[in-house]
Amino acid sequence: MKKLKLLVTVFVIGAGQLLLAQSKPNIVFILSDDAGYADFGFQGSDIMKTPNLDKLASEGTKFNQAYVSAAVCGPSRAGILTGKYQQRFGYEENNVPGYMSKSCLPDDEMGLPLDQTTMGNYMKALGYKTIYIGKWHQGNADRFHPQKRGWDEFYGFRGGARSYWEYSESNPNYLHENYLEEGFGNFKESKKYFTEALTDKTIEYIEQYKNEPFVVFLAYNAVHAPMHAENNDLKEFPELEGTRQQVAAMTLSLDRECGRVLNKLKELGLDKNTIVVYTNDNGGPSDQNASDNSPLSGCKANHLEGGIRVPFLMRWPGVTDPGTEYQYPISTLDLLPTFVNAAGGNADTIPGLDGVDLTPYVNGKNTERPHQTLYWKKENRGAIREGDWKLLRFPDRPAELYNIAEDISETNNLADEYPEMVRDMYKKLFAWECTLERPLWQLQRIYEGKAMERMDAYRK
Repeated sequence: MKKLKLLVTVFVIGAGQLLLAQSKPNIVFILSDDAGYADFGFQGSDIMKTPNLDKLASEGTKFNQAYVSAAVCGPSRAGILTGKYQQRFGYEENNVPGYMSKSCLPDDEMGLPLDQTTMGNYMKALGYKTIYIGKWHQGNADRFHPQKRGWDEFYGFRGGARSYWEYSESNPNYLHENYLEEGFGNFKESKKYFTEALTDKTIEYIEQYKNEPFVVFLAYNAVHAPMHAENNDLKEFPELEGTRQQVAAMTLSLDRECGRVLNKLKELGLDKNTIVVYTNDNGGPSDQNASDNSPLSGCKANHLEGGIRVPFLMRWPGVTDPGTEYQYPISTLDLLPTFVNAAGGNADTIPGLDGVDLTPYVNGKNTERPHQTLYWKKENRGAIREGDWKLLRFPDRPAELYNIAEDISETNNLADEYPEMVRDMYKKLFAWECTLERPLWQLQRIYEGKAMERMDAYRK
């Protein structure tokens, strides 16, 4: 932890003069959960009702090739929080807690390693009030709590999923607010629908900190299972039935709550100096929540486009132009350096970042691609995108090659036609993997002693 404090101190000193010279924008980052790529009006849906996010799209920039760094929730969020491929620090692409095999460490021991500096750490060091709302999914144990990872305020739950209705008895994913040294703060369930409860608290904090720069990380668990929708919202989709009707109703609620946050910014006169970003954590699990990822193939948990490409909107007065679209691939790893630089810091001084500041690309000062190459990995499966070409590696069959610019649905495998390209991209993917840390949690019980030694080391 001493190393972490020194890093943040040096970072702040280096940014100090710039901080004094500019007005720092507020930041509201909205992250939904398990939404389908096509399940928004601004993405072309004529079924879903998303007027507030559609309006946000018309007021800013829509990114047509936005990627997450993992196809499942926990690792994707670890990448967002650090600006790094999460595999660099052993956060392998598996959900935690609760989904790992019996050969792994206990669930509560699996969290974002303590030697990693988070978005909250950096923004707090730059003079921001840091507020985390909603789903955390970065470790259940006390030491992983958001308020020990750079966030001043926390209102939400620690795990990966929970009921949208009030729990009547003790539950590991109880709603709670803030951390107390003697225990986990105020455990008190809201009687409201959970998506609405998260919005209420977000608005409360925005009002509280309206006179100082703030960053809000609003991590809705909508539209993740369980499929709990309010009756009034279900009635808006009489032509649908079953799970598809439920996800439509939950999406309507999500959009309404996003609108309440955006309206509060406008009401308080903060909208002209607030960066608003909306995106989703991974592709929709269409088999579970009836989400629609078309025209993409695949879904959550795989490396086809439907698992890793997500809707992405940014409204930044003075930087983004209304109603514009950005065509080159970007990554949610880019959020941290973009926010740090917007706050007056210097992301170039942060070692090991894989994300880039999107500002010069969005405002047109840099016409090159933000990323020539992007990578994904889950155990012995992997993928690499090099320019417009994408290679998928599987453990049980030959690799597949697609030209994404011409084949967004990944239906025309060109591996046999371009064997040299397959070999070159395969080698590049393998070379990247050789730079990564071994997975922290997939450790056989026979090596439990060594595993605990590693855990002790990365807690310090």
